[in-house]
Amino acid sequence: MAVITDTQAGRHLRRTVILAVLCLLSATAFAERIKDLASVQGVRNNQLVGYGLVVGLDGSGDQTTQTPFTVQSIINMLAQLGTTLPTTQSLQLKNVAAVMVTANLPPFARIGQQIDITVSSMGNAKSLRGGTLVMTPLKGADGQIYAQAQGNLLVPGAGAAAAGSRVQINHLLAGRVAGGATVEREVPTALGQGPFIHYEMASTDFGTTQRVVEVINREIGPGTAQAVDGRLIRVAAPEEANSRVAFLGRLESLEVRPVKTVAKVIINSRTGSVVMNQTVTIDSCAVAHGNLSVIINTEQKVSQPNPLAAGQTVTTTQSEIDIKQGGGTLIQLKAGVSLAEVVKAINALGAGPQDLMSVLQSMKAAGALRAELEII
Repeated sequence: MAVITDTQAGRHLRRTVILAVLCLLSATAFAERIKDLASVQGVRNNQLVGYGLVVGLDGSGDQTTQTPFTVQSIINMLAQLGTTLPTTQSLQLKNVAAVMVTANLPPFARIGQQIDITVSSMGNAKSLRGGTLVMTPLKGADGQIYAQAQGNLLVPGAGAAAAGSRVQINHLLAGRVAGGATVEREVPTALGQGPFIHYEMASTDFGTTQRVVEVINREIGPGTAQAVDGRLIRVAAPEEANSRVAFLGRLESLEVRPVKTVAKVIINSRTGSVVMNQTVTIDSCAVAHGNLSVIINTEQKVSQPNPLAAGQTVTTTQSEIDIKQGGGTLIQLKAGVSLAEVVKAINALGAGPQDLMSVLQSMKAAGALRAELEII
């Protein structure tokens, strides 16, 4: 009969506790709140836009000869302030710029609440740094004014120019004003319809939607939630406003383990960026990659006749074409079931970002890349 000492029993107990903790952590490591996976139907932002003027620029405003709308806007604004100018007068203003003002009106925004705005030049101004946005009405898609914007711009860039030379850091033609707009009109937002509210999943996934329904029914009560389709969930909720808000607060805190994400590779054809998620895998395949370059050199030559001859000077063009094929040996890529193995296999090709896009497309066509290929 085996005898377990106190020391061995203590070690065995510690191992059991550690294993239990690890299992618990692995079960909740990938859990997400319902708030992060879905949103309440009807609770959304509304985009606002407006046209205005930025003043107080240090000679970096619009060139009014090329942006007549800036001059017209100044004349209209001064007329509203009691100063009348003839429309035929040519104004040369370097400290004013025409801008577009955009903002997001959050749900449940109340009159008097302040929201952030973004100001962007729409003329040929050189910089908006140091400017002040004068009162600008912000309108919604229905043409109604929902906010008034005004304030000093914060432009993250800086620049200087002299004698034809110019130095610039970051972007100078767009800036933000924190709390630069005041809400003047409210947008009514309803929390559900009658005894129900609807949750919209961030993406269509039948498995994750079903798990959200199961968690709600387990924590709140059977029959509380019902999946309408792969993206919409109908939830029975209290009709009294205070109870409904408390109910939604409890609902959003529930944690759900989403189904494993779809394997996807995103390729940005403009910048050459390649991004893949952790579920991308590859099958065993062999890849040979080589670069093909075509070099064309064109040289202009002058044919000068003999001075005593009756010929004329003629210019001729001589071109040389050279085609070079870069060396590319056949490399076998082993099957990879983790992102680290996939990255290691792809790096073995030695291909640059631009070449990698062609390689991934070929691997997808051959069935060796187990992922969706999306080009943006």
